[in-house]
Amino acid sequence: MSLIEIDHLSVTFRSKGREVHAVEDVSFSVEQGESFGLVGESGSGKSTILRAICGLAPVTAGTIRIDGASLPAPRGPDFATRVQMVFQDPYASLHPRHTIDRTLSEPLAIHGISGSDARVVKALEDVGLPAAFRFRYPHQLSGGQRQRVAIARALMLEPTILLLDEPTSALDASVQAEVLNLLDRLRAARGLTFLMVSHDLAVIDHMCDRILVMQNGRAVEQMPREALAEARMTTPYARSLFDASADRMLGGPARP
Repeated sequence: MSLIEIDHLSVTFRSKGREVHAVEDVSFSVEQGESFGLVGESGSGKSTILRAICGLAPVTAGTIRIDGASLPAPRGPDFATRVQMVFQDPYASLHPRHTIDRTLSEPLAIHGISGSDARVVKALEDVGLPAAFRFRYPHQLSGGQRQRVAIARALMLEPTILLLDEPTSALDASVQAEVLNLLDRLRAARGLTFLMVSHDLAVIDHMCDRILVMQNGRAVEQMPREALAEARMTTPYARSLFDASADRMLGGPARP
């Protein structure tokens, strides 16, 4: 049994009097400890799948299961202790008037978990930031440092699954590899399972064991990392994505 199972998922929105089929009949599974990538152009539905898992997008058909159990609507407090999401924009995902200490302590307070001081210091250490950052505000941090704080916040409740929505696309190229390597190390150290969204095949190749290519809300092709690295895709759309990213994949982030 897979840790994450997406079975014939569809998500439909209503916009300006018409229906928008953001995701149509998509199925895939993610094994425990695996890093699984969703890749495609903007509007392909990949981020909508992450939002559907979190209960932030309306599931109109299909099922989402974690460890064999269908997710309740709305999501209960247990969901947050098992699944956390890291968003694309570290400038928008942190409250500008909250110190880093408050940002990291808040999930613990909500769930009644004690020992927040030690946990906050350890979380900062785990993402490569000094303890003195506890009392800074987001505007005092660089983009890469903010995203490290966002990752630390996602790990405060010790989840087993991280949903990563373009976690480096808002960062400078020089910082992207550092954050990707950090995520790789955390997955290995904590036995985490990743479901990662990106429009960039170079990032997906760097991070993911298997890949699902999406186009216009539908699953186009699924392949292991080896097939991607060897350009053994079978559909024209997947081939076009590869060709567009070929240079970055050859000179992309070095593996840790």
